[in-house]
Amino acid sequence: MKKAVIPVAGLGTRFLPVTKAMPKEMLPVVDKPAIQYVVEEAVGVGIEDILMITGRNKRALEDHFDRVPSLEATLEAKGDSKKLAAIQQSNNLGDIHYVRQGDPKGLGHAVLCAERHVGKEPFAVLLGDDLIDERDELLAEMIRVQQATGGSVVALMEVPQDQVSAYGCADVEQVEGEDYVRVHGLVEKPAPEDAPSNLAIIGRYVLHPAVFEVLHHTEPGRGGEIQLTDALQTLARREGEGGGVYGVVFRGRRYDTGDKLSYLKAVVTLACGRDEFGSELRSWLKGFVADGADQPTATS
Repeated sequence: MKKAVIPVAGLGTRFLPVTKAMPKEMLPVVDKPAIQYVVEEAVGVGIEDILMITGRNKRALEDHFDRVPSLEATLEAKGDSKKLAAIQQSNNLGDIHYVRQGDPKGLGHAVLCAERHVGKEPFAVLLGDDLIDERDELLAEMIRVQQATGGSVVALMEVPQDQVSAYGCADVEQVEGEDYVRVHGLVEKPAPEDAPSNLAIIGRYVLHPAVFEVLHHTEPGRGGEIQLTDALQTLARREGEGGGVYGVVFRGRRYDTGDKLSYLKAVVTLACGRDEFGSELRSWLKGFVADGADQPTATS
């Protein structure tokens, strides 16, 4: 697996007004922007050719993964090697390319924008709203399943039945003797009573390039957008080269940054795990909650 596609053209309206001038992917999660966690995940499994599907007001993404020689020189002159290493890490994560989506016509259209760059080889798609803990294997397992089956692979996670309408859900069958499942159907954001299961698609895909030909013929679906789930539904019914869709059920640590509350939970959870201040933060949180969160509390 050599290439990954990261769609980042969304407007981030759920985080307005902060996203009026700043991409939501650049929102800080402790001390790194959310997008850096996603790129590091891809690089961690050996993928170093990364294509971001961007839109307007996304220049900050390009700047973040570019060098700033003046800042590097200043930090070097001050002898601040720790901060220098931190900013240089983001410069050297991989070979990052950018393509504009133009009209935001949905995730399927964003993936289609990657066709020329990807070519005729399997590739990963990582959505920036889902952060996967670096201690848990997901993408590497999905790549192994894709290589074993020759089809496309989605990441699945069990969610409460009353939350399935926020996700695409899968109708699956266990593959005998394997840890993965065969996907027979996908439903985008079903009503709880219509959901085929409580297995929700989360933001990781490993796709066979046959998906491009299907996307070219996929009509706009829910919300008037070209849905990737509709294309995968077609591939799930297809036999032969590039046919078949499989699922890896993930039971590890996932941090959702898709809305304000889940974003705040992700920041607190990851911050509490940091060696340099996690213990102090957990202690402060216990006191904050015990004293009543509505009461004035010293913050330092």
